[in-house]
Amino acid sequence: MDGGTTAFMMVSAMLVLLMTPGLAFFYGGLARRKNVGNTMIMVIASIGVVAITWTICGWSLAYGGKGESPLFGGFDQLMLLGNTSAMLMEADVPGEAVYPSLVDVCFQMAFCMITTAIITGGVAGRMRFGAIMAFLVIWTVVVYPLLAHMVWGGEGSLIGGMIGALDFAGGDVVHISSGLTALILCILLGKRRGFGAMSYRPHNVPFVALGAALLWFGWFGFNAGSAFAPDGIAALALVNTVCASGAGVVSWMVVERICVKKPTLIGACTGLVAGLVVITPAAGFVEPWAAIIMGLAVSPVCYFAISHLKRAIGYDDALDAFGCHCVGGILGGILTGIFCVPELSWTEYGGLIYTGDFHLLGAQVLGILVTIAFVGVLDLAIGLILKAVFKGSLRVSSEAEALGLDVAEHGESAYPAYVGMD
Repeated sequence: MDGGTTAFMMVSAMLVLLMTPGLAFFYGGLARRKNVGNTMIMVIASIGVVAITWTICGWSLAYGGKGESPLFGGFDQLMLLGNTSAMLMEADVPGEAVYPSLVDVCFQMAFCMITTAIITGGVAGRMRFGAIMAFLVIWTVVVYPLLAHMVWGGEGSLIGGMIGALDFAGGDVVHISSGLTALILCILLGKRRGFGAMSYRPHNVPFVALGAALLWFGWFGFNAGSAFAPDGIAALALVNTVCASGAGVVSWMVVERICVKKPTLIGACTGLVAGLVVITPAAGFVEPWAAIIMGLAVSPVCYFAISHLKRAIGYDDALDAFGCHCVGGILGGILTGIFCVPELSWTEYGGLIYTGDFHLLGAQVLGILVTIAFVGVLDLAIGLILKAVFKGSLRVSSEAEALGLDVAEHGESAYPAYVGMD
């Protein structure tokens, strides 16, 4: 057992755990004043949901068994019963007895928490709290663990093993899955009152900046920790995370300067997150110059999705979880197939610009398509079932939506002394 590696993974886990409260501030600042408490509690409640479901069955379904199934792990570690003593000593990395597996249980649990929390951004301002909690409980049992196994479950897994798609820290597992789920839920819910006829402006810009800062800080554990060792790959992931996020900030400000004539703090923070999203699947596979290109490329794409695609299609993704996370994750996965250094690849195939071979790029695209199909079908099924359970509607009444979900759903207000217009 290596104390340094154990400490590295524990710190990485704590950094990823910090991301979810950070997202609460990011989303809370973007929300309307009358909904900020509800928006933040949906994120915070995700911590509680995942802490329970991951321990009961999530870990086992994702990483249990012997890695023979392409779709799920196994049932041998449900509730971690009978395994705790062994996990104190067993290594997580096969053949390298370096740190206790229980550390990895927490590290992967933190990934599930932030993924689950991202979903809530698509439904802010109109979904019944009981309905979103029920959805997240089911989603963290039947969707996330299975997708995590399909991507990171070893040679026998469907996406990572059989297809050979690369996902260093969660392009498919975290960002595409959460962003797509947010899109499907917001379509099932319908648009907010006044959507398209009134402006929904962020109520607290400093909250957004604080949340972005916490996300940025935590993301270093997210990406560097996915190397599972304090080595050169972790260092590369760390540098690439800085390069891509910085380039995302600059690129978004340039796009805003061109399109709306003024760069904004909200835009810079969104570009920061978009840069983090795009590098996530590629963090340990590409060189820093490629990370900069990826960061520069993602902001115009996500800006178009948020500013134009949403308006053209007419879906009401309240806090742009789909436009930032799913769109940015798809771009990151594709660019991984182009920029991946062959010597760093987990497979025998490298990126297109190094090899001239389209095999890895094709695998990346196929992996993304399988992720979209798998998540989309299950999301739709869960949503429709819950809609029937909740008597045909997952959203609050028109009166509650007009009053604000802070008071209507929780009986409290983030700003009780405020009596002005929302």
